[in-house]
Amino acid sequence: MKYYCIGIKGSGMSTLAQILYDLGNEVIGYDDAREEKYTEAGLKKRGIPIYYDDSAPLTDDTIVTYSKAFREDHKELSRVRSLGLTIQGYNDLLGSLTRQFETTSVCGTHGKTTTSLLISHILTNSIGCNYFVGDGSGYADPKNKLFIIESCEYQKTLLAYHPTNVVLTNIELEHTECYDGIEDIIHTFEIFVNRATNLVVLCGDDKNVRKIQTDKKTIYYGFDEANDYVIKNLVLTNQGSVFDVYEHGQFFGHFDTPLFGKHMVLNALAAIILTSYYGVSKELIHTSLETFQGAKRRFKEEVIGDAILIDDYAHHPTEVRVTLEAARQKYPDKKLIAIFLPNTYSRTKELKEDFISALQKADVAYVMDIESDREEASDYPGVSSDQIIEGLPNGKKISIDTVDQLLSYSNAVFCFMSCTHIYLIEDAFKAKLKNN
Repeated sequence: MKYYCIGIKGSGMSTLAQILYDLGNEVIGYDDAREEKYTEAGLKKRGIPIYYDDSAPLTDDTIVTYSKAFREDHKELSRVRSLGLTIQGYNDLLGSLTRQFETTSVCGTHGKTTTSLLISHILTNSIGCNYFVGDGSGYADPKNKLFIIESCEYQKTLLAYHPTNVVLTNIELEHTECYDGIEDIIHTFEIFVNRATNLVVLCGDDKNVRKIQTDKKTIYYGFDEANDYVIKNLVLTNQGSVFDVYEHGQFFGHFDTPLFGKHMVLNALAAIILTSYYGVSKELIHTSLETFQGAKRRFKEEVIGDAILIDDYAHHPTEVRVTLEAARQKYPDKKLIAIFLPNTYSRTKELKEDFISALQKADVAYVMDIESDREEASDYPGVSSDQIIEGLPNGKKISIDTVDQLLSYSNAVFCFMSCTHIYLIEDAFKAKLKNN
């Protein structure tokens, strides 16, 4: 079959395009953004062409899918509609793929990208699997039985999927523009968990996860002794994390990972449980954890002179906090500078106090103006990043034009955090560091 993916440079659409190609389909794409993005690596590797105008060769049998980031009146969407082509929703297309394999859906407010990649990494090193991960990583082989899919709760899109197993990492207030409070979010996850036809793996340390009612075969994990699998003897060092796992009170295994922060240890345990369920040996799991390289845009480091730059997708207060804690774990003797770009007015409004608390983990916190491609500032009067800065004893305003402020710090760690265009100010800072 032939697919035309509109918005192909988006992390999810890029991943879907790669999987469709790997399954033997012809795939082409369109995007507005001509600049190179980290999501292009897999597309280039497969030779999938990207068009930036209306020159994409489309035939009557082409199936079109598109990113929800594209407005319904976008010129390219209008063109394919005028041609009478079949349009299949992005999530519906993904949902059809989950029916074709034994699918494990990894969901939760935080940690789903890393947990999905950890599971995929271990299974790829052992029995093989297909995977869809929202950092632009995708792979498929028709001969593989297993499919690992990161399942996002934004606009309840995960309800289009058909999981065999579900891994649920945590539940917090998020996406306030499309959910009516935390109970609505919990209810959505409960619906999804109960769609599993086999196994459910839940983080039992999370109070909201514990509210999920299910009659499915369930495994709870975490630090709390009430869980089925428990983390003990955790040691956090500047090299990573070392810990033991106990299963129903009995020693299960010892594991070493190059990951930083207790949240990453929880992600690792979820992966250990799921892959062990599929028969992967503890020894192979241990070896795979030691070689895990992490997700794209998750705690990615670059050293320029005496400056250490960390790029992370953190955009929720909990993610900001654990990213800064991880940086402190790895570099306990260096000054920690946070550079944060808030995304969406609704999230900033609802979670302002939590952002203030999280950013105080840094020695100094720089905050940019709010960026939002799906909300209008006029709909949120009075909501701005200044509200965060005013609550911080260590807060400062920053923009690309004032990035020189960061040059005053030596031998420091700079954490650039956002789910949107934080790379623009990060690249500007890198250029200035190199020139100096």
